[in-house]
Amino acid sequence: MMKKVLNLNVKVVAAVYVLVDLLCVGVGMGVPIFCILLGFPVGWYSMRRAVAGSEEINDILRKALVYSIVASLFTFIIMAVIWGPTISMLFDPKADFKNFGIPMILYDPRISFIGWEVLMILISPFLQLLATIFAAYLTLIKWLKNNSPKD
Repeated sequence: MMKKVLNLNVKVVAAVYVLVDLLCVGVGMGVPIFCILLGFPVGWYSMRRAVAGSEEINDILRKALVYSIVASLFTFIIMAVIWGPTISMLFDPKADFKNFGIPMILYDPRISFIGWEVLMILISPFLQLLATIFAAYLTLIKWLKNNSPKD
């Protein structure tokens, strides 16, 4: 069963990831906390897939990194589509940042809005990338431990 899942067509895996990532964005109502958490199973799967596909450690690490970056880039694109249009509020002198609905994390409404935009569009996909890489490397460590020659 596991070999079947790990040997799925790349297009099928990508389609499943897109659907799950969109679901995570929707469940989080545009805040990608669930996308960040999705990074952990994605990292596990990407490393297991990379390990199953080759024996050379450089290839394994490169594949896992590429899978992680692609997943994070997709989340970045979604966040840019969702939150990007609100950047135009910065150039509107009549914009009401207080009642926009974001937390006033930096005490000033305008600065809090800028911080929120940076958090949603840039930092959240980066956190997903970090979670994915972390899970991938933990998976690799466990795999190496289980598959190393016994003394």
